[in-house]
Amino acid sequence: MAVQLASHVPKMASDEGVIDAAKKAIGDALIDARDLVGEITLVVRREAVVDVCRALRDTPGLEYQQLMEIAGVDYPERPERFEVVYHLLSLTRNRRIRVKLSTDEQTPVPSVTGLWPVAGWLEREVFDMYGVGFSGNEDLRRILTDYGFEGYPQRKDFPLTGHVELRYSEAEKRVIYEPVALPQDFRTFDFLMPWEGPEYRLPGDEKAVPEQTGAPSPAPAGAGTQPQNVKTPAETPKTTDGPRDTGAGKPGDVKATQEARKPRAKKAEQEVTKPLDGPEPRPKGTRRPRKGGGPA
Repeated sequence: MAVQLASHVPKMASDEGVIDAAKKAIGDALIDARDLVGEITLVVRREAVVDVCRALRDTPGLEYQQLMEIAGVDYPERPERFEVVYHLLSLTRNRRIRVKLSTDEQTPVPSVTGLWPVAGWLEREVFDMYGVGFSGNEDLRRILTDYGFEGYPQRKDFPLTGHVELRYSEAEKRVIYEPVALPQDFRTFDFLMPWEGPEYRLPGDEKAVPEQTGAPSPAPAGAGTQPQNVKTPAETPKTTDGPRDTGAGKPGDVKATQEARKPRAKKAEQEVTKPLDGPEPRPKGTRRPRKGGGPA
C-alpha cells in the first residue's frame, strides 16, 4: 500500500514568539525588531554583534546554529553609510532570521569568526567590496579583486569603469596595470532610435505627426555643442613591483617591451610591408636541381 505524503515542502517552525524571545535574550543590544513579509529582522548595536549572534545561536527556543551569509549595503547619504547584514539559519527548526547593524568607513565591526570560522571568508568579501573593517579577523585581505586593486567596487560612488585595468604582458612576462581605455564612448540611448542618440521625446509622440518615408530624423538636442570622445581621467599607470609577485618568471628585454607597446596600426603596417618568407626567385629558363646532385 502506497503511503501518501501530506506535503513535499519541508516543515518549518512558526516565527511566533521569536521576537519576544530575542528581546529577552539580547537585552539592550537590540535597537529594533521587525516582522515583514514573513521575515524577522533584528537591528542591533554594532559593538554587541558577537554577543547577539551567540545568544541567537545558543538560546533554547531560538537555536540559529548556522551562519549562511554576510552582506553589505551602501547608503552614502547616511552618516553611517554601511549596513552589515547577517543571515542565520536554524537547522533544528528550519527557519531563518536577519541581523543588521550600521557602521562607517573608519569604525570596524567586531568579527564573528570566533563563533563561525566560515565568517572569515564572508567578512573578507564585505571588506573587499565595501571597505568595511572587521576587528578580530586575523586574515582580513582582499578575496574577490586582484592584488593592487584600488577602491571598493560596490560603493555607490565608485566609478562605473573603475580607475585602472590590468592585462598580462607577454613581452614583460608579468601583469601590468594601465589607465582605463574605453573601446568607445558611453552613449545615451532611447527606445525609438538608439543608433541616433536621444531625441528627448516621450514614447508615442512619433505617432502624432507622421513623417515621410525616408525623412531624416531630427538632430538630438544640443548636437554639436557637447565634446566628443571625452576620456576618463586616470592616474599614472601602475605595474607590479616585480615578476616574483605574479610567478611569471623573468621580464622580457627592453626591445621586446617597446615593440609590444607600439600602436596596433603601426604593427599592422609593418606586418604588411614585411617581405614574405620563402626561397628566392630563380632566373627564367632554369630548373630546380634534383636531389643527390645529378643532372637537371
